[in-house]
Amino acid sequence: MNLHRLSALIVKELLSYLRDPKSRMTLIGPPIMQLLVFSFAATLEVKNVDVALFDRDHGAWSEELTARIRASSFVDDLLPVDGPEELQELIDTGQVLMAVELPDDFSRNLIAGRPATAQVIVDGRRANAGQIAARYLSDIAAEMNRDLTFELGTIRGAPASGGGVPPPEVVVRHWFNPNLVYRWFIVPGLVGILAMLLALLVTGLSIARERELGTFDQLLVSPVTPFEIVVGKTVPALIVGTVMGNVMILAGVFALRVPFTGSLWMLELSLVLFIFSVVGIGLMLSSICKTQQQAILGVFSIMVPVILISGFATPLENMPTWLQLVAQASPLKHFLIIVQGTFLRAQPAMDVLANAWPLVVIAACTLILANLIVQRRLQ
Repeated sequence: MNLHRLSALIVKELLSYLRDPKSRMTLIGPPIMQLLVFSFAATLEVKNVDVALFDRDHGAWSEELTARIRASSFVDDLLPVDGPEELQELIDTGQVLMAVELPDDFSRNLIAGRPATAQVIVDGRRANAGQIAARYLSDIAAEMNRDLTFELGTIRGAPASGGGVPPPEVVVRHWFNPNLVYRWFIVPGLVGILAMLLALLVTGLSIARERELGTFDQLLVSPVTPFEIVVGKTVPALIVGTVMGNVMILAGVFALRVPFTGSLWMLELSLVLFIFSVVGIGLMLSSICKTQQQAILGVFSIMVPVILISGFATPLENMPTWLQLVAQASPLKHFLIIVQGTFLRAQPAMDVLANAWPLVVIAACTLILANLIVQRRLQ
């Protein structure tokens, strides 16, 4: 391997990114914009929900429950209705996410110590948001029930209430994210996803772009070896991916105020290994594709399943066993564990190492395969 030829290839590749204004904007603008937009848009928090209320009771405790629902932070507007037809219309037209129906004996049953049932109707077309909002309503009802039990026990001195002693209460504490700020979870994951997308695009377009421009034929008649071509395409993509990954980490810490509690050097080492593994995938894709359009389509066809099996949006434990095994070959799955743990819980070195060595294996396999494929395509 000739270092002079190799350095010339690396400089040529970097200049091809930096000289073209469109390439510069593609590398810098979209990743930062996507990080800022997705940090606020990609959230499972349910807020500003409109709820319909059909109160047949109009008693003291139905009014109390109505007031608590109206005052809750996730409800934007509480719409009283006068009949089941109006309630159904609000659900059908999508004006409300859910509806609450209180029977006419709701307050009477509560005061008498009998079970009181409130029906909650959820729009199944928005199942995820509906389930979360229904859980919020359950928490409100449970809190009111505890207050009612304590109040009735204080008045009556009933043995079941402990003579006015408040009933046992489960206190929930959230470690690492005490206020459940969803942005603290989503931003580290976006760093991995956007860094992977950027590295795949850079390497996926590299050989395909030279095929379209006709400069790839010049490489073939030059004294450059296939291995040097692979290295010359790998190093610039590694530099670009690592730099932009660090830019997004800094944006997450200083612009989006996500706490960083772990080791920076361990995260940097893991980021480099992660980009290495992604670059190998991108080179294999680029050597197969003949045009840049094919390469772009190939990048997005790879990104979607990789994100789905990475554990970013859905827990990996909920997937079938065979799919969990496939996910072990995904570099994004291992890097997400590292970056999220490093940001929020000061992940110990042994935990980082447990997810870093699979990245080494994946990077070695993908780069070796990329070298073999490029050599075969050049023959």
